[in-house]
Amino acid sequence: MLATTIGFSKKSLRTFASALQENNVGRLIDIRLQNTSQLAGFSKKDDLEYILELLNIEYLHELSLAPTESLMKAVKQKEIAWGEFEKTFLDLLQERKVETHMSEWLGDKVPCFLCSEEKPHHCHRKLVVEYLREFDPRIEIVHL
Repeated sequence: MLATTIGFSKKSLRTFASALQENNVGRLIDIRLQNTSQLAGFSKKDDLEYILELLNIEYLHELSLAPTESLMKAVKQKEIAWGEFEKTFLDLLQERKVETHMSEWLGDKVPCFLCSEEKPHHCHRKLVVEYLREFDPRIEIVHL
């Protein structure tokens, strides 16, 4: 079972859309806390939904997979280290019992978890898919 992730930063719309199509993504799960910022470019909610509709990709905005605003602020302003962010965020996912929605997200279509970070190394999308894989080891993670 394939689960992909992607960040929109430093990607053109063409590169972004091609990556989704080449990996047969059928459901994009937006796990950003804020998805309407002018800084989001083509990934602003309404524009993104339209693009995905043209590509025949389902769109979900899933706030249960997003960090809290205070946690995001703390890590971005370097008030906490990445390790502390990681532990706190994983605790939050466990507290929210996000694994109970896995079949909805991973079900019948190849999912792609969207965030803004260019690379997954210090991004919560990586933590989300690794957390979900703990509940289903068949999940193969591919970062686009």
